[in-house]
Amino acid sequence: MRQHTFGATGASVSVIGQGTWYIDHGDRGKAVAALRHGLDLGMTHIDTAEMYGDAEPVVAEAIAGRRDEVFLVSKMLPGNASRRGTVVACERSLKRLRTDRLDCYLLHWRGQTPLAQTVAALEDLKSAGKIRSWGVSNFDAGDLAELIVVAGKGTIACNQVLYHLQERAVEHRVIPWCEQHNVAVVAYSPFGHNDFPAPRAPGGRALQQIAEAHQATPRQVALAFLTQRPSVLAIPKASSEAHAADNAAAGTLLLSPDDIAGIDRAFPRGREPASLPML
Repeated sequence: MRQHTFGATGASVSVIGQGTWYIDHGDRGKAVAALRHGLDLGMTHIDTAEMYGDAEPVVAEAIAGRRDEVFLVSKMLPGNASRRGTVVACERSLKRLRTDRLDCYLLHWRGQTPLAQTVAALEDLKSAGKIRSWGVSNFDAGDLAELIVVAGKGTIACNQVLYHLQERAVEHRVIPWCEQHNVAVVAYSPFGHNDFPAPRAPGGRALQQIAEAHQATPRQVALAFLTQRPSVLAIPKASSEAHAADNAAAGTLLLSPDDIAGIDRAFPRGREPASLPML
């Protein structure tokens, strides 16, 4: 499994991690088994959130006895991002995850609370040892520029954003900003939201051709493309052990310049949208 540095934390983190949105909607035993198998295969970066229903307790069961192997991330809702609310939300997540610390804690998206309040609370949590680093999710370049003025350089660990082959808006300004300021970029929904390119679609055929050349799958090719830059990691979800194994195999796949050029042609970046896409 390839490793990328997680921004200013300096931690080496598996380039392919494990997302948990909707993981609580299916068979709990299969979900736990998928996460554990993912850990066995080197996908030690596990991402969850208080918004994800019962995902945090599912993660807690999966990592029981293996906490030290995991780079564990959770997120707070913006409605809880006041100075006191951030601490309460974090402590609630820690209890649900049955752990004493998070490796990174994120503001899920920007809300109405002044950033200074949230940053102060996150730094309090860091000083108390309840989180080792903090970051944000769904922040555009302008939001990030405001945040770094408040927080200072070297404090923002990551920005988690919507990023898949058919939604490459973050390549315009967000990824360059993050790379300039040593902030990791974490791609959520890296296969899209139930709209991965169909095998007979032009993009699907291009992925299949590249996949066959590498004895890989189209989804592995997609993950390898998204994580080609050293600043980017991805957190696909897996609902079964087989799916987890398929995701993990992307962590060793390296694409050629011709492969990358072919994907660029099949999935053009397009113009920068007026606002950052998010789910």
